[in-house]
Amino acid sequence: MLVTSIDLRGGQAVQLIGGESLAIEAGDPAPYARSFGMLGEMAIVDLDAALGTGSNAALICGLCQEYDCRVGGGIRTVEDARSWLDRGASKVVLGTAARPEILRELPRERVVVALDARHGEVVVEGWRTRTGQCVEQRMQELGAYCAGFLVTFVEREGRMQGCDLEFARRLRSACPAHELVVAGGVCTAQEIRALDELGIDAQVGMALYSGRLDLADAYWSVLCSDRRDGLVPTVLVTEGGQVLGLVWSSLESLRETIRTGSGVYHSRRRGLWRKGETSGNTQKVLRIEADCDRDALCFTIAPSGSGHCHEGTWSCFGDRRGLARLEGTLRNRASLPAAGSYTQRLLADPELLRTKLVEEAGELADARDAGHIAEEAADLLYFATVQLTRNGVDWHRVERVLELRNRRVTRRGGEAKS
Repeated sequence: MLVTSIDLRGGQAVQLIGGESLAIEAGDPAPYARSFGMLGEMAIVDLDAALGTGSNAALICGLCQEYDCRVGGGIRTVEDARSWLDRGASKVVLGTAARPEILRELPRERVVVALDARHGEVVVEGWRTRTGQCVEQRMQELGAYCAGFLVTFVEREGRMQGCDLEFARRLRSACPAHELVVAGGVCTAQEIRALDELGIDAQVGMALYSGRLDLADAYWSVLCSDRRDGLVPTVLVTEGGQVLGLVWSSLESLRETIRTGSGVYHSRRRGLWRKGETSGNTQKVLRIEADCDRDALCFTIAPSGSGHCHEGTWSCFGDRRGLARLEGTLRNRASLPAAGSYTQRLLADPELLRTKLVEEAGELADARDAGHIAEEAADLLYFATVQLTRNGVDWHRVERVLELRNRRVTRRGGEAKS
C-alpha cells in the first residue's frame, strides 16, 4: 500500500531533490506524523545522521513512542540498529551497513535493506559511487538476512517524474517472498494502485508535501468496493479490540477523517456523517487499516461520551466487557461521586490504595489453584485500574508500553530489586 515518509534535518521535516537540493522545508514534523501515523507504518529518515552532520534522535524517539515507525539514516553498526529497536522502532532500515556480518546479528523480521539504484545499478556513498552491481543481484545476496527491501530510484527521487513500473515489476520477480517498497518519482494515486497490484508498497514524500498528491486519494486508490455507490464497509474497534459497529466510508469521509483526526463516515441515507456532531459522542481515530483483500477498512478509535450506538449502548453489540467495562465504571465513579462508594474512598485516600495494591499483589503471588489465582488477579486489576483512573491514565497507554517493550531486542535479567 502506502508508506508515508518524513525526512528530518535540523529538527524540521524537509524534502530534497536527488538527496541534495532542498525543495521543501515543511517545518514541525508533528502535524505530518499525526496524519501519516493513522495510515500504518511511516518511514522516518534522519538525514543529519546519514550525512554525519548531527542527529534527530530525541525527536525520532518521541515519534516512535506514539506511532509505528521504520527508522533509517545513519544506522551503521549492530549497536545502532539494536538501540533503535529497543527505543520502539517497528523496523530499522539499513543502507551502507547492510552487510551479512551486521545483518545476521539482528532480528530478520525487523530489518529492511535500503538499496539505492541509478538506472538499475546500485550506488553508494550518497549516490555518488557506482558499484557495477545490479539491484537484483544485491537482493539475492542479502535476502536471507532481512524482511524486505526499500529500493530508491535515484534518477527520479524528488523529481515527481513518475515511477518506473517495468523496473518495479522486475524487482518484484527478483524477491517474491520479501516485502518490497519502492521510492522515487511516485506522484499519482494510479501509480500507487498499480504498484499495489504488483504486491509492492510505494514510499511517498515529495508528492504529498508539495500537494501534488492528496493523502486520502493515495490511500483510497488501492481500495475496492462491490457496491454501486463505491462505499467501503468500515469496522470500528476500540484499542482493546472490542467491535463497536459497522459503518461505511467514502473517499470524502476518509479525507475528512484524516484531516480532522475524528470519525467521519458516510451515511447511506444522509451522506457525510460527522460522528458526535449532535450527540457529543465523538471518536478520535487512531489507526486506519485495510484488510488483505482491500475491500474493507478497520478504524481503531478512542470513543468519548456514552459510546457508539444510537440506542445508547457502548457498541451496536451491547455494552463493554471485562477491563473496558471496569475502566468505564471507575471513570463514572470518579466524575459522579456515589455515596458510600468504596472506589471513591480509594480515589480520595492514596495511602489506602497503596496498601491494597501491595496486599493484593502478595495474595496473587501466594495463590495456588486456578480459581483462586483468577480471583486474586481480578482483585489486583481492580485496584490497579483505580490507580490508573486516579492519575488520568488508561489501559490503552499501558498496552502501548507493553507493545514497545515487546519490540526490544536487548533483554534484562529481571532479578528482584533489593
